[in-house]
Amino acid sequence: MLILLLCTMAMPKYKSRAVYVAATAVILIGNLSANYYFYLSENYTAVFYVDLAMLFVIGIALKPLFTDKIMQWCFSYITMLNIYAAVVFISYSFRNVFPDPVYGNVYLRLILFSVVIIVFRKWVSKPYRKVLDYWHIYILPTAALFICFLGYFFGGDIQDTLTGNYLPLIFLIILGLSVYIAIIHSLKTITMQYEMREENQAMQAERAYLQLAADGMSERLKLIEAVSVQNIRTAHDRRHFNNVLLELLERGQTDEAAALLRSQNQSVLKINRVYCENPAVNAAVSHYANIAEQAGIQTEISLDIPGSLSVDTLELSMAVSNLLENAIQSCKGLPESKAPFIRFICRSVGRLLLEMENSCSEDAALDESGYPAATGEDHGIGSKSVIAFVNKYDGELIYKIENGVFRVRLEV
Repeated sequence: MLILLLCTMAMPKYKSRAVYVAATAVILIGNLSANYYFYLSENYTAVFYVDLAMLFVIGIALKPLFTDKIMQWCFSYITMLNIYAAVVFISYSFRNVFPDPVYGNVYLRLILFSVVIIVFRKWVSKPYRKVLDYWHIYILPTAALFICFLGYFFGGDIQDTLTGNYLPLIFLIILGLSVYIAIIHSLKTITMQYEMREENQAMQAERAYLQLAADGMSERLKLIEAVSVQNIRTAHDRRHFNNVLLELLERGQTDEAAALLRSQNQSVLKINRVYCENPAVNAAVSHYANIAEQAGIQTEISLDIPGSLSVDTLELSMAVSNLLENAIQSCKGLPESKAPFIRFICRSVGRLLLEMENSCSEDAALDESGYPAATGEDHGIGSKSVIAFVNKYDGELIYKIENGVFRVRLEV
C-alpha cells in the first residue's frame, strides 16, 4: 500500500505497469523475508525498525522509476512517511473494534490506506502536483512533522510507545492533517492571486495595443481626410479644366488638347470608391485599396458592413486597416514569379463575418498559439491589435496558411 501511495503521489516514468509490479514484488519479498523471524517471535519493535529501514530502501531504489526531481521526490517521500506513521498509530489504537485485534491491524491499515489513495486520486492529486512545484516553501513544516513522529516511535518498545502516548499522537495527527490542508489552501490562494494578476496584465497589454493602434489609426484618418479634401478640390477644378479643353478643341488645337489630357492623367488623384455603408471602414479600405493597386497588387473587395454596428466603428476600422496593411506587406515581399493578390470579403448576418486572403511567401508561419509569428522587435503589433479587438468582443479569430495563401477569418 505504501508503494501504491508513492506511485499515486509521484509521476511514473514508464507506461508499462509490469516494471512497477516487478519492483513491488521484489521489495515485498525482501520485506517479508526480513520480518519473518520477528513476526514469529512477536518482536514488533524490530518489525517496525525493519519496515522503516525498508522504507528508506524504497525511497532510493524507486526514484529512477519516476520523473519527479530530487527535491520533489523527497517531499513526496516525507509525506508518505507521515501518512505511514499516522496509519500505524490509528490502526493500532482502534484494532480492538475487530474480533481479533492482531488481524484488526491489517484490516484497518488496508482500509485507511485505501481511503487515502482514493481521496488522493480523486481530489488531491492536481493541487498536490502544484505543491511539489513549491516544495522549497512547504518542505520545512512537513519535515518537522516527520521528526516529531520519529521522536515518539524511537522511544523504546513500540507497543508501549503507541499505548502510552495516545493523546499526544492524536493531536500530532490532527496537527499534521491541518498542516497539509493549510498548504493546499494557501497554494490555491496564491494561484488565484497569480492568475488574477496575469489576467490584469493581459488586459492592460490589450488596452495598450488598442491605444497604440488607435494612435496609428488617427494618423491614417488624417491622411484619408487630406486625400478626400484633395479629391473634392480636383472635382471642383475639373469644370474649369473641361472648359479649357473644349476651347482648345474648338480652335482645332488638338495637339495641345492631347498634351493637356496626358498631363492631367498623370496628376489627377483617383476618387475613392464606396466599398460599404460604414464611413470609417470605407475610408480605411479605400486608402489601402489605393496603396495595393499602386503596388500592382490585384484586389477583390466585397463588403457588406452597415453604418450602425454592435462593435466600435473606429476599432473595427483599425482591425481592418491592420489586416490590409499586413496583407500588402506580405504581397510586397513576394518573388517576381508569384502574382500578388488580396481578396477581402465581409458579410453582416447579425454578426460580422470577415474573411481575407492574400498570397504569401514560403517562409510565412504561425506561432504555437496559431497567430502570425513576429519576425522582428517592431513587428506583430498590428496582429496583436487585431487579437485584442477580437478578445474584447468575445469573437473568433482563425489564421491559416495553405499552398502559399494566407487566410484569416474574423467573427465579431
